[in-house]
Amino acid sequence: MRLWHKDLIPVLPRKQLLGQWRECCLIAKNIAEKGTPNHLLVNKVMNYTLGQFWCYGQFIILEMDRRGYSVDDEKFDKYFTISELDLSATKSDIFRGWHDNQYLLQCFYNLQEKFDCGGMTNEEYNKIHTFMIERGFRV
Repeated sequence: MRLWHKDLIPVLPRKQLLGQWRECCLIAKNIAEKGTPNHLLVNKVMNYTLGQFWCYGQFIILEMDRRGYSVDDEKFDKYFTISELDLSATKSDIFRGWHDNQYLLQCFYNLQEKFDCGGMTNEEYNKIHTFMIERGFRV
């Protein structure tokens, strides 16, 4: 389990974006049923408001819509009482202190490893690599 860095969402390969959607739905279900996602890489989500997690899920939905993928947002939204969520956070506020430059690099290296092992195309990897260079990273 992993919540990809929020800034990587527009350049995630199809497989990772669709996987992220499944992860978000599973995390929401685990929080609703057990009170925690109970996974080392995503437990930090509990340090933030559920509104921030819901907004992150909306970024995934919007990107899937932008790419023309079919998405049933009810699979995610059914675990939230939207009227009770604090939705005032902007994208830059979401997961502040977690989705920082260090985490962005960790996510990049994870994606790079997937590329190195044949898990994505050159085109998919080049989008990610270019994004990182444009952000000022020497990767």
